[in-house]
Amino acid sequence: MVKAIIVVDLGFGDSGKGTITDALVRQTDAAWVVRFNGGAQAGHAVVTEDGREHIFSQFGAGTFVPGVRTYLSRFMVLHPGGLLREAEVLEGKGVENALSRVVIDPRARVSTPFHQAANRLREILRGDERHGSCGLGVGETMHHSLEFPEEGVVADDLSHQERLFRKLCRIQQRYYSEFRARRRELENEPLATQELALLEGEEALERFLMEAQIVSSRVGLQGPTDGSVVFEGAQGVLLDEWRGFHPYTTWSTCTFDNALELVREWGGEAHRLGVVRSYATRHGAGPFPTEQKQLLLPELHNRWGPWQEGFRNGWLDLPLLRYAKRVCGGLDGLAVTHLDRISDGWKVAERYRELEEVAPGRFRDLDYQAHLTHQLESVTPIYREVAGAAGLLSCLSELAPVWVESWGATAEDKRFLAPGVLPQKDKATVSS
Repeated sequence: MVKAIIVVDLGFGDSGKGTITDALVRQTDAAWVVRFNGGAQAGHAVVTEDGREHIFSQFGAGTFVPGVRTYLSRFMVLHPGGLLREAEVLEGKGVENALSRVVIDPRARVSTPFHQAANRLREILRGDERHGSCGLGVGETMHHSLEFPEEGVVADDLSHQERLFRKLCRIQQRYYSEFRARRRELENEPLATQELALLEGEEALERFLMEAQIVSSRVGLQGPTDGSVVFEGAQGVLLDEWRGFHPYTTWSTCTFDNALELVREWGGEAHRLGVVRSYATRHGAGPFPTEQKQLLLPELHNRWGPWQEGFRNGWLDLPLLRYAKRVCGGLDGLAVTHLDRISDGWKVAERYRELEEVAPGRFRDLDYQAHLTHQLESVTPIYREVAGAAGLLSCLSELAPVWVESWGATAEDKRFLAPGVLPQKDKATVSS
């Protein structure tokens, strides 16, 4: 029997899934972290009590705990080169034999350098109409695999070099032909130069084949079968491919659905934990009703980048959190992060003046999601001030009971409040 805690971000991402996953692994003595959506674009920050820091991308955010392994499920988009580089970085931070602690489902889709290049070139061509992207090719990989399934690379292909070589050649040729027709539009764009060269040369293909051979040793091994398991979500519910605000979304299911499907297959019980910051954030383009440009909260791990561009802050948005809860099918508990940042005059948005509620539409109705996007771009939030962290937690408890309070970066800064679900230990308790 698997005892699963599923960690999902209820916002636009960056709510603190990494630090919560790390703390839960330590609190529950979990042996596995399961990645059940997204890909290498995850940026989950963990800081240990002894001062080590890492932004987890594909490895589970519990990897600093000795012996904890990562399972990359069939719902993950694998980036082999990125996985090898992350393993090297982790070993430099004291994680022994990092790659040997990863198991990959043979059905996991694989992103190639050509998907990444196409992703970046497509975003450049959108100009001022950018959708927002991490530039790692996850969405492009999903789109290509659905449109041309015979060409899509999966983890099982990594150990079959001839088959993999044929697929890579077809993918590269397809993208070369597509973007050659638009080379004149791209040749004056500095960010496009390297991507065009990659589609036209052989070096990336040869390097990928070598990386694939190494990573293939981790494919198809035994994953979790029992005990405590932490399921680590990526991105956020408000970016979900079907429930996010089109077109500013990701090609990934960001709700609990994928994780619950895995738990049903493996047998066991699951608890659904939604992660919320004490304030709202968003990377890049898209609607953000409560954005406050004057809310200056410096970010150590979230900076401007050429693909996601700016990092935005705003007050907590209760209408969007209620929407996230509904499209997730409910919540069992909340983890509230960044409580140590709350200061005098802290606010939350209770409702919008022009919109009674943000109501879910039919599943997979992107026209309706685009309509919601249009509505959210013009609403006026109605705010109220809360009395410090206690006031904010009281507001959030209307959504679900608060199971975890995070008052800082490390696991020691967490308070666990769900004795029937989370083991209560003497450590990891803090005072407010």
